[in-house]
Amino acid sequence: MKLLRLNLSIKETSMTTAEKVSRRKLSLLDLAADLSNVSRACKLMGYSRQQFYEIRRNYQTYGSAGLVDRLPGARGPHPNRVDEAVEQAILDHCLAHPSHGPIRVAHELMLKGIQVSSGGVRGVWSRHSLLTKHERFLRLEKSVREQAFELSDEQIRVLERFSPEFRERHIETRHTGDLVAVDTFFVGTLKGVGKVYLQSVIDCYSRYAWGRLYTNKLPVTAVHVLNEDVLPFFEEHNAKISTVLSDNGREFCGRPDNHPYELFLQLEEIEHRTTKVRRPQSNGFVERLHRTLLDEHFRIMGRTKWYESLDEMQADLEAYLKTYNYDRPHQGRNMLGRTPYTVFIDGLPKNNDSDTEDYKLAA
Repeated sequence: MKLLRLNLSIKETSMTTAEKVSRRKLSLLDLAADLSNVSRACKLMGYSRQQFYEIRRNYQTYGSAGLVDRLPGARGPHPNRVDEAVEQAILDHCLAHPSHGPIRVAHELMLKGIQVSSGGVRGVWSRHSLLTKHERFLRLEKSVREQAFELSDEQIRVLERFSPEFRERHIETRHTGDLVAVDTFFVGTLKGVGKVYLQSVIDCYSRYAWGRLYTNKLPVTAVHVLNEDVLPFFEEHNAKISTVLSDNGREFCGRPDNHPYELFLQLEEIEHRTTKVRRPQSNGFVERLHRTLLDEHFRIMGRTKWYESLDEMQADLEAYLKTYNYDRPHQGRNMLGRTPYTVFIDGLPKNNDSDTEDYKLAA
């Protein structure tokens, strides 16, 4: 008897999961026939009455094969699935234009004589794990690594924007004054004064910063901070500003023949560059300066001191900028924990007549 039980246990162990389920269903049918009570048999075996009648119907129709659980999708592909040629065309278009959505892909393929709906495009994307733009970018990047083929301009542009290396790219400057970033920042509203704006300027090489507060944002104020603070400081150190980078605000941009800011830069022989529209990331140096000023100065002083005039705010701002430029170690790229003024001095061109020579930060 013990030998028989041992043989049965070994046989059950060698059975597959589907065979065990089929055997349990057959035992349910036998138990219901012996007890002549479907409800009690289902209760003992752990099945519902609806499951019992479905099992019995499948057994009567298909025999023992009807007791095997059928996995979803085991019946084969859907009859409305797109042809393999159409599916391949969708995948090829996905690699060529990964930013296109399903509707546009369907329209583009229709122009090529391929009839497919946007739902069909989504179905192909779902089967190949390409539903999101992020996944399609990854597939394009993988294809580039696996095989060498010539990329179009759109593919190169998309890969650059998606690549983490592109996100980590920085504006490269050669020496002090090579690039100076400017911007206008809304500080807040002062009671009795009105809106307060900050005209901020930062040297992208050394992170040395200047700032003045005004009650408006006009070309005159943008010129004033350059003429009164920035240019005299550079002249004091026998340096020169090569390029100014700004956004497309009205205080910075206009007709070159009559806009005050444009005319001032032409007079000083300074090149003017602008960022892309609605892309503040292109002017990241000065935007990061604004965040530092908010976190370390304006939000603290605004809660600890009551200002009655713009001059009081300007005095405290100048005190903070002095600490920022001369005492505060900077953690920016290539700064190595040095202060902006130290880097400003180290980055001065060795020969003012040679602006094309590369000057690196001292270690």
